[in-house]
Amino acid sequence: MRIRVPATSANLGPGFDSCGVALNCYLFVEVIKKTTAWQVDHSYGELIPNDENNLIVQTALKIAPNLLPHQIKVVSDIPLTRGLGSSSSAIVAGIELANRLAQLNLSENDKVKLASQLEGHPDNVAPAICGDLVIASGNGDQVNYVKHYFPDCQLIAFIPNVELKTSESRDVLPADFTYSDAVAASSIANVMVASLIKGDIVQAGKMMEQDKFHEIYRSSLLAHFADVRQISHEHEGYGCYLSGAGPTVMILAPAKATAIITQKLQALDQTAKIEVFQVDREGVQVF
Repeated sequence: MRIRVPATSANLGPGFDSCGVALNCYLFVEVIKKTTAWQVDHSYGELIPNDENNLIVQTALKIAPNLLPHQIKVVSDIPLTRGLGSSSSAIVAGIELANRLAQLNLSENDKVKLASQLEGHPDNVAPAICGDLVIASGNGDQVNYVKHYFPDCQLIAFIPNVELKTSESRDVLPADFTYSDAVAASSIANVMVASLIKGDIVQAGKMMEQDKFHEIYRSSLLAHFADVRQISHEHEGYGCYLSGAGPTVMILAPAKATAIITQKLQALDQTAKIEVFQVDREGVQVF
């Protein structure tokens, strides 16, 4: 059995903790055989556990505590702590591992609810499960979500060679908003989502860049953010936003602009990784 989970890009600017899109970059988990103790084969080094303390196994055991140990092999193209849903993909993989090995027959809704509870919010885990664009709202035990087709475009990721932990990125956010600020921020998010549903990537991209929830605070942690957005503006990008908690910055662009944008981004920082993604429409899959 082989489980495939897509990377995700969350927030999309003003869709803070509620919007995300699945990308064609994947975590793979292959179940090898039953063993006397959990064995997780991977190439991440000593920082990532290779036993029952691995996040994938921990998640599976939370869902099915009596699950028998197995040897599993984990291969991932998703960079760690870069704002592309690496931890969410591990949680989703763990849920699917438990679902299959324990024959739980979990529905999509069950998986989204469990993953949101474990992760704390649905913006990454929901699209990793469902694929495509997902707009979700998590309120305690209740999670409501809508999957929709994300407009065709290239998603160009500027991935700096630095880590930025979500906890560090959240520390710079304000504890509260004034009523007027909250209304302004939510109205921007509403128009952004409506534009995506309509298929208007041009207007959606413009609204992504007007976020008031988090990017204006987190941009102080990212020396490259303004430069990446400027490159997008100069070369026909639809919109540019901070992916998840960062440090990755995502540009939505037409195919014809991909070559020049990637060239300019690489020139901006030779140590950064530039990736061009398409939208994953399927979500988690088992082969």
